[in-house]
Amino acid sequence: MKYLRYLLIFVPLAFLVEFVEAIHSPLLVFICACAGLVPLAGLLGEATEELAIHTGSKIGGLLNATLGNAAELIITIVALSAGKIDLVKASLTGSILGNLLLILGFSLLLGGLKNGIQRFDRGLTGMSGTMMLLAVIGLLIPTMLELVREAQLGRIDVFNTAVRDPALDAISLGVAAVLILLYILSLIFTFQTPARESHTGVEDHSAEEETHKAKWSVLFSTGVLAGCTVAIVFLSELLVGAVEPVVASLGVSELFLGIIIIPIVGNVAEHIVGVQVAYKNKMDLSLSISLGSSLQIALFVAPLLVFISLLFGPEMTLFFSLMEVAALGLAVLIASFISADGESNWLEGAQLLAVYVIVALGFYYIQPGGVGN
Repeated sequence: MKYLRYLLIFVPLAFLVEFVEAIHSPLLVFICACAGLVPLAGLLGEATEELAIHTGSKIGGLLNATLGNAAELIITIVALSAGKIDLVKASLTGSILGNLLLILGFSLLLGGLKNGIQRFDRGLTGMSGTMMLLAVIGLLIPTMLELVREAQLGRIDVFNTAVRDPALDAISLGVAAVLILLYILSLIFTFQTPARESHTGVEDHSAEEETHKAKWSVLFSTGVLAGCTVAIVFLSELLVGAVEPVVASLGVSELFLGIIIIPIVGNVAEHIVGVQVAYKNKMDLSLSISLGSSLQIALFVAPLLVFISLLFGPEMTLFFSLMEVAALGLAVLIASFISADGESNWLEGAQLLAVYVIVALGFYYIQPGGVGN
């Protein structure tokens, strides 16, 4: 993972391109900000892991459960403060799709090509599949409620999710509270059953911790965590500010940027780790990374953002577009089907990647205004 640190050069470059008028370009700002966020997200995760080793398995597990997707959370909070609610929703959808289809697909593909048939704990995938289906239900109910209400009023727009409806606001807050409660219960269950593989939002790195001792002190780890957080906040400001000019210049939709580009930027370091451990035939750990991150986004980050949005004005609701909800539901189903037997091979990885490409093509050509590229 150390080679990602070379990308840190893009952090000052992003500010240089933004504030030096002679070379200012929104597209270059966007590219440099994306490239700079990749190593910062990796360092943020590494600092969290180092602190987890110092604090022990219980508190360390809690740190992973709350800070595992810190970079994604920071980016989305900055976008919320800028009023980019649709971009935030798309980013959340894209993060889950990326973990279930892209990272899991590459893990099964490369792991299968290297090791043949790979086996893993069926209980891991069974519990995770159930939790993900519950999360999708949590998104589907507010979406269907609002579509029914719009049908009653004689107007339906499946892409306009920025509606102001007191009933939608209330049910979104209620569902968000239930999902967070479910996430907390999953943590309690994980901590009470240490012998089981962690699969409810806490990434299990016990196998690595057996041979890995802390390289950083608590003070240094905390400093890196704080420094990366501040840097991610400022780079996120540049990234979000460049979104509209980039959309206009490239001719892609904001929805596509949120679904495909931004989630990869925030999660690429974690994705690489998941693929690496699958290549080493550690499928339980690989699945724990991909499925655990998906659960954390669906049950913790997304509901938390609903409450955080109250600080910035218009409330973010759990009303997603039908395309997003359908893609999430289908991704959960195919990932559950493929992993249900406790075995995997390279062809199943190729199938997941094929679904991801199909979904990406769909979001590329669908424009919120109803006109394709």
